[in-house]
Amino acid sequence: MSKNNHFRIITNGILSENPTFVQCIGLCPTLAVTTSVANGLGMGIAATFVLIASNAVISLLRKMVPDEVRIPIFIVVIAGFVTVIEFLMKGFAPELNKSLGIFIPLIVVNCIILARAEAFASKNGVVASALDGIGMGLGFTIALMFLGSIREIFGAGTWFGNPVVSFEPAMLIVLAPGGFIVLGCCMGAFRAIQARAAKMKGLGATPAEAKTSGCGCCTMAKFCKKLEADEDCEAK
Repeated sequence: MSKNNHFRIITNGILSENPTFVQCIGLCPTLAVTTSVANGLGMGIAATFVLIASNAVISLLRKMVPDEVRIPIFIVVIAGFVTVIEFLMKGFAPELNKSLGIFIPLIVVNCIILARAEAFASKNGVVASALDGIGMGLGFTIALMFLGSIREIFGAGTWFGNPVVSFEPAMLIVLAPGGFIVLGCCMGAFRAIQARAAKMKGLGATPAEAKTSGCGCCTMAKFCKKLEADEDCEAK
């Protein structure tokens, strides 16, 4: 595999298939832990470790695992690495582990981890799978830190616990409704930036293609170069 392919796999998880802002998966822990940037960073590092390790091991086992039991085996592998990261956090970052609470054990069934195991690691080599874990993990971590920074700064007036603003913080931002509002705004902004970048590169789908092609039925069709002819959208 060339270096360009390596780079493309990593950037794919950060930009074109960002798990939070594009794929919209793993939103439960995203909304729960991003009340502060430190929580977001801790959750992101934990998920990245599990993604890289589980992707690599599942890729190694992919030819030995029967299709009928692949999901239970994937979960067992993921659970093993989640246990490792939980023990490490309890030993070296007990306050962070306490702050993240149940969301560390729940990494076992996190949509991002399972989705990459099923969609990528079970079909690709070890190196590519590990790189996919790095890319998806970085994309998830960056999204959590970005959301956590906004919510902490405007909701508590601090960043990493240090005062950074002089105005009165809006407590709504660190509450659940504020989390949904911030997440929605960030998703919209991210998609708008993607659309503008795609338009500048000339990758946007034409209206005719969007109506008649299978890929055109997807909301992300404008960011994809492969608009293959398929049955009409309405038929789907």
